[in-house]
Amino acid sequence: MPARRTEPLMTPLVAVAHGSRDPRSAATVHALLDVVRWMRPDLDVRAAFLDLSAPRVGDVLSAVHGDGHDSAVVVPLLLGRAFHSRVDVPAAVAEAERRYPRFRVHVADVLGPDPRLDRAAWRRLADTGARPDDPELGVVLAGAGSSHAPANRLVADVARRWWASTSWAGTSAAFAAAADPDVPAAIAALRARGARRFAVASWFLAPGLLPDRITALARESAADPLIAAPMADAPEVAELVLDRYAEALTAATTPHLSHAL
Repeated sequence: MPARRTEPLMTPLVAVAHGSRDPRSAATVHALLDVVRWMRPDLDVRAAFLDLSAPRVGDVLSAVHGDGHDSAVVVPLLLGRAFHSRVDVPAAVAEAERRYPRFRVHVADVLGPDPRLDRAAWRRLADTGARPDDPELGVVLAGAGSSHAPANRLVADVARRWWASTSWAGTSAAFAAAADPDVPAAIAALRARGARRFAVASWFLAPGLLPDRITALARESAADPLIAAPMADAPEVAELVLDRYAEALTAATTPHLSHAL
């Protein structure tokens, strides 16, 4: 009897998030990946975390290898190229490839910058009732903050683009840690520009300690501010995760031009 032909296994997508002690964070990551699976039901999509949540990256990559795959694509669920993307993710991938020498892990780019993140954050802000034609509204776009300045500039650039396309009194980036301005300083600066009402947009994927800190500071600094939810399972984010996966897979399977010459 001839041997039965088997189709090659599709390369799994391993989505890697920060991890948090707050169970809402992991639940939000899983909700996002449910949307990714709905968009690509043929794709093996797995969640992994760098710290504080399970399963950890190394355990998920070991499971992928144990299921017979010879490769995986890691998609960092990170909004910018800060410490986690530059240090933690490469270290976890290097350890997996050291453990399994024939196993290849291709790392996709981080999610940001990308216009789809802008649209996802805007979608959540619009859900609060914030109107782009309100000339007395000051909008704070709040992110985690990083010692890596380009990651902070990314947030500030989004805030500036929003201001240019609205009638708002002003916009400002603000950060929960490691960078200035903080939320009270951002709200004070917007108030000086003439803002009388305030909204806080979220440059976070999931709820947790830092978004909660942002919310508390906003409520201490302004009366009844509008508070947007994190981007979470917005369809724009799910689409972006799939595109990062496809880009990494294409790069891994396309010979470099220099090799083709």
